[in-house]
Amino acid sequence: MGRTNIWALGGHQTDFARNITREGGDFATLIKELIDHTLETSQVEVGDIDVIHVGNAFGELFAHQGHLGALPAAVEPHLVGIPASRHEAACASGSMALLAAVADLGAGHYDCALVLGVELEKSVPGDQAGAIMGSAAWAGHEGRDATHMWPYMFDLVRAEYVRRQDLDYEYLRAIAELNLRNARSNPLAQTRGWKPLDVLGPDGVDDTLNPFVEGGLRRTDCSQMTDGGAGIVLVSDAYLERQRGSARRRATRVKGWGHRTSTIDLQQKLALSEGGPFVMPALRQTVEQALAAACLTVDDIDTFEVHDCFSISEYAIIEHLGLTPPGESWKAVESGQLERDGKTPINPGGGLIGGGHPVGATGIRMFLDAHNHVQGVAGAIQIEGARNAMTVNFGGSMSTIASFVLGVDEP
Repeated sequence: MGRTNIWALGGHQTDFARNITREGGDFATLIKELIDHTLETSQVEVGDIDVIHVGNAFGELFAHQGHLGALPAAVEPHLVGIPASRHEAACASGSMALLAAVADLGAGHYDCALVLGVELEKSVPGDQAGAIMGSAAWAGHEGRDATHMWPYMFDLVRAEYVRRQDLDYEYLRAIAELNLRNARSNPLAQTRGWKPLDVLGPDGVDDTLNPFVEGGLRRTDCSQMTDGGAGIVLVSDAYLERQRGSARRRATRVKGWGHRTSTIDLQQKLALSEGGPFVMPALRQTVEQALAAACLTVDDIDTFEVHDCFSISEYAIIEHLGLTPPGESWKAVESGQLERDGKTPINPGGGLIGGGHPVGATGIRMFLDAHNHVQGVAGAIQIEGARNAMTVNFGGSMSTIASFVLGVDEP
């Protein structure tokens, strides 16, 4: 039996501005909503689902709820008996669920996979939520002096870029402003109602409107606490062949993927890369693996969904994608090529800073947006003429990294 292609048929994202707990909901209501709308959009019958993969990072800590792989069957009786599992890799949890589904389909075990990502982060006060998320760092070894773990950790990344490349904060401010501006056109974005000048100030460095959170990172350099989920259906060639022609027309091929894991410890990663061209070599290796598998170069990609949990992480990803030589990400920011109408648009829906970051759902939300762009159904945030899209999602301090290339083939 030859190797099968993997196809995305469609999916659903919840409104990331919602507070599910305040609505009286929980993981069960969120998963039920995702299942219903994902199947409706993908035009797949519930009886077609062969396997389920759920991405979630912090369910036990935010909501005292583990074992999320078994929840789909609790809210949809037709899924009782369907094999399901939950995947955790911090902010890359959703991408790990996607990779597991791709592996299942690619091995020929199943023909139709339902992939869900969910997170509830507004069930506790903000400081407590930040402490919970800090558990994705190396406990007892990292951030012992931090007030806010992840802003602290990514301020260390910012400081490393200042040391190695003399990074000017202006480029981080510009990335945050662009993502907040893009989010205003996205009807599902958490910050769509924000006016960038109101939160940035006229020059982005207003200490009252936009205070420092940790070190040199300001509030708008950081993504938000978010409730929400995303879902998508992946299928094999055999499944498509059993469907009518309309399924093929709305199918996006998963052309390639990459996956690398570095050490959990940020300082170890920085020490390992000292003297090399890239600050995060595993990030570069992941991108290279995905593009090679897709038989494409970065110049063939029409739009990118990247992991801007902080403005510095997007800045780092730019050079690791190969959009600029190492040390020159600032040129891509300054030139305008990252804008929605630029040469290489990044995060046209606002990314994590503007769109929201429900941790377990983020990798799947990126994947779904990539699918929507190449299918021409992304609405107000559509990149016109997009045929290939790429995601870059990571967990921790760029420790667990995944990338997907999705596209439609030339007719």
